[in-house]
Amino acid sequence: MTMKTDFAPAERLEPSALAVEINAAVVNPVIDGLLNTVSGLLAVLNTHRQILALNHSFLNLLGIDDPDQALGLRPGEALRCIYHTANPAGCGTSAYCATCGAAIAMVACLEDNAPSEKECAIRVNKNGREKDLFLRVRACPIKVGSQRLILLFLQDITHEQQWEALGRVFFHDLSNIIYALVGSSEMLLDQVSDTNRDLASRIHRLSLRMAREVQMQKHLNQMADADYQPTIQPLTVGRIFQELETIFANHPAARRKEIVAEQTTDDTSFKSDFFLVVRVLTNMVTNALEATDEGRTVKLWADADSGHVSFYVWNHQPVADSVVKRIYQRNISSKAASGRGLGTYSMKLFGERFLHGSVDFTTSENEGTTFCFRLPRSPASGLPTPYPSAARPRDC
Repeated sequence: MTMKTDFAPAERLEPSALAVEINAAVVNPVIDGLLNTVSGLLAVLNTHRQILALNHSFLNLLGIDDPDQALGLRPGEALRCIYHTANPAGCGTSAYCATCGAAIAMVACLEDNAPSEKECAIRVNKNGREKDLFLRVRACPIKVGSQRLILLFLQDITHEQQWEALGRVFFHDLSNIIYALVGSSEMLLDQVSDTNRDLASRIHRLSLRMAREVQMQKHLNQMADADYQPTIQPLTVGRIFQELETIFANHPAARRKEIVAEQTTDDTSFKSDFFLVVRVLTNMVTNALEATDEGRTVKLWADADSGHVSFYVWNHQPVADSVVKRIYQRNISSKAASGRGLGTYSMKLFGERFLHGSVDFTTSENEGTTFCFRLPRSPASGLPTPYPSAARPRDC
């Protein structure tokens, strides 16, 4: 009797025929080698999508020690998908299965005789409680002798997907808070007395910068290859120095230290992304301040030629030899705390990849450390793009 299905074929092997296929898979050296070599989750299926063999990682996901408990089942049945009983024919045959990434990958693999990769959101019943899993599924056809099989690779990306979802919620909620802050700072700027106008203006500019930073980071998080289109506008060295002065006026890293800006090229003009330039230089100055002893000075200056403008940040400390060769690598830092080493990495990312400039440094025991950020005065491609009104500093 043909069993009813709403998606994948329902037929299964008779127990005796299934036992023959399971035994053939178990003794096959190719399959045995794959099961013992692949570090991820791997199951070997027949053309009826029944499990013939599986590795220890898959057993761990199922929470069982004896593979016999899973052999002959389909993946959704072994994983205890809550919909595997929605149709008497089992996993892959109910209306719910038509949108299941794992079922789609297996069916496509058999129909096209080619690998198929999908993502699968599955709700399973584990120890009497329902739990959501998010799996990356890759089904690959393979022929062993005269037997046609499927290699089913699974990657549990549940935590990764949860973090992505939390990230989206975080940026959404943070954006709401920041734009409320921007609006409040604008009201403050309109009503403040002349005595406190400079402070109110500083708060307004910093809130705008924070809004732009969050907007940019949200965009970067959504791009698989961190592709970002800079917002190009006319700038001057003086404006950049003024912004840095605002940022570091009450910065904790600047406490009991001095920043000396030699503004000899105040009127030098160039075109670039204001917020990215400031972001690169903020990291440079912050790193310099963190390396500087109390009572000492960090120096900042700029120069220009016909084609480029260069910014320099100096401090008296040399970079340790153990860090020099890998200073721009993520998570490499002269500081002991975990999560460091992102400042120099981001200098390279934003300064070179996005702004097509160059970031370099010199360091020695006698001369200290000088970082240089060199930018083209006029980008080779891309037209100036105005900022939306909500993100344009009022006094720029």
